[in-house]
Amino acid sequence: MKQIETDYLVVGAGASGMAFTDALTSAADVEVVLVDRRHRPGGHWLDAYPFVRLHQPSACYGVASRKLGDDRIDETGPNAGCYERATGSEICDHYQRALEEDMLPSGKVRFFGMSDYLGQDAEGHRFVATLTGEPTIVKVRRKIVDTTYTEGAIPSRHTPSFEVDPDVTFIPPNDIVDLDAGAFGFTVIGAGKTSMDVCYWLLDQGVDPDRIRWIRARDAWAIDRARLQPLELVGSALEWQSRIVEEAAGAEDVFDMFHRLEAHGVFHRIDPSVEPQVMRGATLSTMELEALRQISNVVRLGKVRRIGTDRVILDEGSIPSDPGQVYVDCTAPGVPPIQARPVFEADRIVTQLVTFGIVPWGAATVGYVEAARDGDEEKNRLCPAVSYPGELSDMAQTLVVGLKGPAARMAEPDLVAWNEGCRLNPMRGAMDHLDDPLVQEALARLAANMEPALANLERMVAGSLAPASA
Repeated sequence: MKQIETDYLVVGAGASGMAFTDALTSAADVEVVLVDRRHRPGGHWLDAYPFVRLHQPSACYGVASRKLGDDRIDETGPNAGCYERATGSEICDHYQRALEEDMLPSGKVRFFGMSDYLGQDAEGHRFVATLTGEPTIVKVRRKIVDTTYTEGAIPSRHTPSFEVDPDVTFIPPNDIVDLDAGAFGFTVIGAGKTSMDVCYWLLDQGVDPDRIRWIRARDAWAIDRARLQPLELVGSALEWQSRIVEEAAGAEDVFDMFHRLEAHGVFHRIDPSVEPQVMRGATLSTMELEALRQISNVVRLGKVRRIGTDRVILDEGSIPSDPGQVYVDCTAPGVPPIQARPVFEADRIVTQLVTFGIVPWGAATVGYVEAARDGDEEKNRLCPAVSYPGELSDMAQTLVVGLKGPAARMAEPDLVAWNEGCRLNPMRGAMDHLDDPLVQEALARLAANMEPALANLERMVAGSLAPASA
């Protein structure tokens, strides 16, 4: 049985594991063993549908030490006027090159792919090679890093929660590009970013919007992508943040806050007549939004319970089906709702969001803080975990933590310097654009509203936790 030693054992080589390892080894002289059940780094991107792209600009994704893309502003298409967004294959290549050209040659990182982590026993931490069954015992001198706590459900590996008759054409988004016969129509199931991607892709392929039926149990708010841009357009990102803080300071409740932000163009909804109940972080450009609004056959009868060859049964009724209908399953929840826990514990680090909605930046922040600070209490003060269940009713609590963490880090000079130089930070370089009126106004707005926003959000949280009156 093989036995090895390391300072850190990182379980998972996806977006969190790679960003954490990159930041940690860049800031500290430590050894890391990186274990993943897949054959190469990349996590869920290795299983993504072929037409997927980043929600956000490539400029702020991947590992901090290696550029992703060319920092180019697209001139045409649905992303025109915004920084380029990498494809799934480009992201996987980025991670592979980061591992092979940077991490492994440094001598600080060893990678074990096709390996399942089994846990800890009296001998140490154990993982097993999936092809050979050979176990390896790892003696960890410092901490194990668990990146699987926030692991998402992938459409191509997702098992639906409802019944599907065997004669129904039912596929994940990955298989839609392999259809070799014309379909009578497409029924897209789900309300999140995956379903938005699938619907837009179908429209872009020339499918008539009347041939698309969209089952959305609940509508979701989306971020206007143009309002969250980095680098030379960083004023937009700073204004986006400052508008959220401003309206959080004055809103009666979360729903009122989102309506105010919609008026500023910060968020938008596909159907203006429907009140969204969730916010999962999807981004849409104006062109994508207008295209999706062409789909008028939207089914809002709750969740699907059974798909048959002649009827689809939902919570609140049924709709007809036919043998020529292709059902595309977009119901995988992505990042699941989790209960926030301390990121830093006595013998482990549990990576979670510590920046609002940006996984690599948050994981890199955790990696740097681990290298730069002593004591778990202090590290957790600087990196409180942001619980992000996606329910609008929980957004006040999410924003409280999401604002307090960065505020704590902004009081630490070395963290400010690191953050300003971190490629993954969408607001980096803002101070170099003080001549931009957007930046000036945003900074003034943040200064005037941060304390009132936190106080008002905490009032909302207290109200939501208060017992119902008799």
